Amino acid sequence: MTLSSPHPPRRRVLRTGLGLTAAAGLATLAVPSPASASTRTAADGSPAHHTSANGWPTESQADTSGAIWTRQVPGSSVSVALRIGEAATVLVHVIRRYHYEIDTLVDGEVIGFRPADGTLKGRATNHASGTAVAIRPTWYPDGAKGGLFPHQLATVRDILKECQDVVAWGGDFRRPNESHFQIDVAPSDARLKRLAARIRGWEDIPGQGAGTLSLGA
Repeated sequence: MTLSSPHPPRRRVLRTGLGLTAAAGLATLAVPSPASASTRTAADGSPAHHTSANGWPTESQADTSGAIWTRQVPGSSVSVALRIGEAATVLVHVIRRYHYEIDTLVDGEVIGFRPADGTLKGRATNHASGTAVAIRPTWYPDGAKGGLFPHQLATVRDILKECQDVVAWGGDFRRPNESHFQIDVAPSDARLKRLAARIRGWEDIPGQGAGTLSLGA
């Protein structure tokens, strides 16, 4: 649900791209992660990406025969392309909590998979592996901080605490991007599997899951 604030809506001037899709300003969304990217040189001498910065296999397109598919976020109108399995389970949970507890999201405001475009000097964006999302990227300028109200920032911190270092937020990066959330562990990390199992369990229990007050680490 949307929480009201007594302060003037100082972010309104940033909302010029409400409802826009991946075409607007997403080239700057990829940021360094603790993991290293794996690349090789293609026939034309340009880097051919195989692993994104967080250690996950990249793909060239979604909704074909690969591991990245578009799905609707339950309880919202949002559809987003993500890597199926634990990564999608966790990122969909992040999106749902944002939707229920920070502000209502509509379709087109969340960007998931985006092919690597060769502009990152050999480091494939985590969007290219389907393990990152940008929530309202046109609302939060790349490199700027302070776009969230205090109660919204507190909710983001609670989401990160709940995810136990499995998810990283772009607002904490050296060059901040407050729209950005990514899986920050490798595919084999046991913490990801445990967190995904917990989230799936919450969905099966009344009073648990995204948007409830009973969640806790």
